[in-house]
Amino acid sequence: MLENIDLQLFLFLNSQNNPFWDEVMSAISGRLIWVPLYVAILVWMGIKYRRKFLLILPFIIIAATFADQSSVHLFKNVFHRLRPCHEPSLQGMVHLVDCHCGGLYGFVSSHATNSFNVAVLSLLFIKKKWFSVFILFWASLVGYSRIYLGVHYPGDDLGGALVGVLIGWGIYELYKKADVKITEQRNNLRRSQNEEQTNSEIRT
Repeated sequence: MLENIDLQLFLFLNSQNNPFWDEVMSAISGRLIWVPLYVAILVWMGIKYRRKFLLILPFIIIAATFADQSSVHLFKNVFHRLRPCHEPSLQGMVHLVDCHCGGLYGFVSSHATNSFNVAVLSLLFIKKKWFSVFILFWASLVGYSRIYLGVHYPGDDLGGALVGVLIGWGIYELYKKADVKITEQRNNLRRSQNEEQTNSEIRT
């Protein structure tokens, strides 16, 4: 039942195409737009958090690596769901842009996983309403572009989005715990140093 709904929704969305949107969606799905946006987010976070950004950066790297690798090794290579452009029963029915289909399996979408991981992790750090709306819209648009291009079903995107959200939120929670622990250690160290200085002054 759900698989049939997923198929019919894919065929409807994928059929809504024209040459202009072929170019737009191909660009949105590519890296040339991703890289400047993500660099800008990192720069913004670096300016906002300053020295603390050195603690944040490793968590960002862990989240990005886990999101990218888990979508392949924990899902695609386990569920073995063919991409629509590789599905024999859909031959001649899929609008495939630039004849580029990608790997054999599509669940979950790595693009959706990665973009929603970045979206959730960044909005939790930046905490601006307009940015949250923008970055979630961007992640959704990236996911839609994969349907438009004929390489993923909507279910692939929804699954990837859920995985990305969970990873982004989970890594942020780990960062908060690490930040609290490091702050406590610094406070204890300062307290200890102040006590030593006070005792030294009393003795002299």
